[in-house]
Amino acid sequence: MSLFRASPRRLNVGLAVLRIAVATIFIRHGAQKLFVFGFGGVAGMFGHMGIPFPGLMGPLIALLEFFGGIALVIGLLTRLVALGFVCDMLGAILLVQFKKGFMGYEFEFLLLGSSLALAFMGAGTFSIDSLIADRRERGARVEPGT
Repeated sequence: MSLFRASPRRLNVGLAVLRIAVATIFIRHGAQKLFVFGFGGVAGMFGHMGIPFPGLMGPLIALLEFFGGIALVIGLLTRLVALGFVCDMLGAILLVQFKKGFMGYEFEFLLLGSSLALAFMGAGTFSIDSLIADRRERGARVEPGT
């Protein structure tokens, strides 16, 4: 094992670990919004925090975090979900946590960076996205009429 070069397999394992770790956090927070607070409670909380359109944004974020997290675990639509998480964390930092200073938004900043990395790099080999891409490539190589 080299300290300075990662094999493609190690990179793909690293992406899977990153996906699952990020997803676990978002699933937990989304589940709390959906099953503890409910849409009304989340909308009220978002309104209290000054988030624009709280009746729309609260439920949208709750659904994104919960179901997007599940999608991230299995590596489905990884880049799209990760981009949604980037927007989620930018909103959390800029609209709510920024005024507290870096110590107030370091957690959200870490999730932002992790989500941004997944948006750029994708899910890796151990994912549904990879299975779909492989299937499409095989289908594109098959000549029509064969």
